[in-house]
Parts: sequence; C-alpha cells; structure tokens
Amino acid sequence: MFTDRKDAGLRLATTLRAYRGAADQIIGLARGGVAVAAPIAKFLHIPLAVLVVKKIGSPGNPELAIGAVVPERQTIDVQKKTVLLVDDGAATGETMRAAVAWVKNHGAEKIICALPVAPPLVAKQLRALVDDVVILETPSDFGAVGAFYKNFPQLSDEDVVKLTA
Repeated sequence: MFTDRKDAGLRLATTLRAYRGAADQIIGLARGGVAVAAPIAKFLHIPLAVLVVKKIGSPGNPELAIGAVVPERQTIDVQKKTVLLVDDGAATGETMRAAVAWVKNHGAEKIICALPVAPPLVAKQLRALVDDVVILETPSDFGAVGAFYKNFPQLSDEDVVKLTA
C-alpha cells in the first residue's frame, strides 16, 4: 500500500533511475498522475508536462472507465522524444491506452508507461503497446486504484498547477 501519490512517485522514481539522461519528457496524466509524476521528474531531472485525458465512465459506475479521450488542443512536443507516461494507477487501462495513442500519434520515438499499481491483464496489454512498462504492484485481486493508497484525495486543477510550478 502507498501512503499517497507522492510516496508512489518516489518509489517509482528509484525504479526508473535507468531513464535519467535517457528520457526526454515525463508526462503526468491529469489529475492524479501529475502528483505521481512530479517527484519522478524532480528525481530524474526530466521536464514534466501534463496531459489531460478524459475518462468515459460506465453508465452504472462512472468511476469505471470504459473508454477515454485526449482533447487534441494540447501542445506537448513529443516528436522524436523518449517519453515516460505516468498515472496514479490503472484499473482498466483505458486512460493510459488513450495517452499512449496520443503520444504515438504525435511522433514519440520511445514510450515507457510507469504506474504504481495495475492488474496483471492491464500490465500485459500495456506491454504490447509500448517500449517498456514499469509497474510496482500487479495484484490479481484488483478493485479500484484508490484502494491501494492510504490517502487518495481528489485533486483540483489548482493542485495540478502547484505540482507543475
């Protein structure tokens, strides 16, 4: 269990140390992924950007993603770059898959997905899409991402701005 998103980011950072000097950009998925990505960016000395990914929730359970979209108006330059995509976890993997598609469509050379926690099937699916996947925990008994954190508050836009300042 992670104390909070910062704790998860610090743990991921040490696992990702091989990418110091090898990755060009860290992209945190808004909102929760930015709180995980910020300590990684600081530890690895890599610039941090924010990608907004909108989850499409299930009609009966809006927290369960059945799809996701990335608004095209975002201006992150990933052309010919090695990109670390970071989120606070993946239950279905839909938001990360949408982020991967966006980064690929915008010319990234190499893509690494970094997550504190995801179920084994999502980990397997992501490995088929990107160059590397780093996931700290892959429990088979997976309910919701927040269940793996002691403190898992909703983040505001203002929180994200503070993390990227």
